[in-house]
Amino acid sequence: MPAALPPPADVSLRALEDSDLDLLYQLENDASAWGLASDTLAPVSRYNLRRYLDSAAADFYEVRQQRLVICAADGRRALGTIDLFDFHPHHQRAAVGIMLLPSQRGQGYARAALRELLHYARHTLHLHQLYCTVAAGNAASLKLFRRAGFRRVGVRRAWLRTAHGWQDAVEMQCLLTAE
Repeated sequence: MPAALPPPADVSLRALEDSDLDLLYQLENDASAWGLASDTLAPVSRYNLRRYLDSAAADFYEVRQQRLVICAADGRRALGTIDLFDFHPHHQRAAVGIMLLPSQRGQGYARAALRELLHYARHTLHLHQLYCTVAAGNAASLKLFRRAGFRRVGVRRAWLRTAHGWQDAVEMQCLLTAE
C-alpha cells in the first residue's frame, strides 16, 4: 500500500464542464492513443462528445465510471483527463486511465493527478483498490504507475494490437486499504 500522502498542490481534479468539449475532442482524436488508451480506432465527432458531456454528470455508482479533468494549479488550464471505470461496488475496485494533451506530457502532471486520484479514491469513494492495464512498451506509464504504488500482477501476452504488431499488456494494481 502506498504511503498516505496529501493531494499534491500543483494540479487539481474537477468534473467535466460544457467548456471541455475542445479538450475531449483533442484527446479522443489523438490517433497515437487509438487502440491503446481506448477501444477507439476512428475519430470521434463533436456531436458524440457533446452527447457524452450531457450525460457525464451521472452518479458514479449508477454509471460505474467517472471522468475528471486535470487542471493546472490555477484551475484555469485543462491539461488532460483521468478516469475511473469498470467500477465494481461490491468489490470496491475500479480501473484507472489517464490521458494528457501531448504538449503537457513529461512535466509531472500525470504523477500529480494520479496521486490526487488515489487520495480521492481512498478517502472519498472508500475504494479498496485500483488497477490498470498498460502497454508493455509504454515505459513512461509503467514508471508512473509503479511510482504511485501500483504493483505488477501479470502480463497478458500479445494483448494489444498496434500499427507495428501485437504488444503485451502489463496488469498492475494498487491496494488502497490495509488487508
